[in-house]
Amino acid sequence: MDPIRIFSISAIAIGLSAAGGLASAEPLELSEAELFFELNDTDGDLGIHASIDGGPYTELEIEDPRGRTIFEVEGKGRLRRQGLTQLFLESAEPSFDELAPEQFFRRFPEGVYEIEIERGRKEAEAEVEISHVMAAPVPNVTVNGIPAAESCDAEDLPVVEEPVIVDWDPVTESHPEIGRAGPVEIVRYQFFTEQDEAKFGVDLPPEITEFGVPLELTAAGGEFKFEIIARTQDLNNTAIESCFLIRE
Repeated sequence: MDPIRIFSISAIAIGLSAAGGLASAEPLELSEAELFFELNDTDGDLGIHASIDGGPYTELEIEDPRGRTIFEVEGKGRLRRQGLTQLFLESAEPSFDELAPEQFFRRFPEGVYEIEIERGRKEAEAEVEISHVMAAPVPNVTVNGIPAAESCDAEDLPVVEEPVIVDWDPVTESHPEIGRAGPVEIVRYQFFTEQDEAKFGVDLPPEITEFGVPLELTAAGGEFKFEIIARTQDLNNTAIESCFLIRE
């Protein structure tokens, strides 16, 4: 069984970390190169994400399957001399009213994308294949046995007592309406919950489909938001969001 990973949440659109120093003799390589789609099934939006690590490099470029550059970043001045190593980015995620899923997927076609980094005359690249097969949203979500609300705006949020157990059925199929139909293997679930500035997240192996919200988080009572993400073997994410209330 894969270990459960617990982590705090920090929301950033793009993160860059500098290398300790840019030595010309240092090898240039990509230790992580991920490019994937994320669907928020509750809010109805799609985005493209990237998580890249390696270097140290001065320039980074991503090309789509047709050889068109869709992203480029370059260090300048002192940051160029220092070098870059890590980048995480999320595209904007307009609602389906603004950008329909079919238009989104035409904008970002399936196929092999190339991620390339450069430093002087040295180059390193990785080929990443992305798919339009999205997981179905996690089904039959309950909070202490009560069916979860369709969204946090619903009037019938579950009202529960501690301890709070959120449960769901395994995802076994692709999304019935969004993306392309195809086989789906879930490699992990992610569970997040938050109230104001208090936030908590955990990675779960695919065989675990329930999680107890820490008592330290729910002790304050009130309304809590939670999110469950199903990640496929192609790294695509499908998320749902809902809320519950702690009985006073």
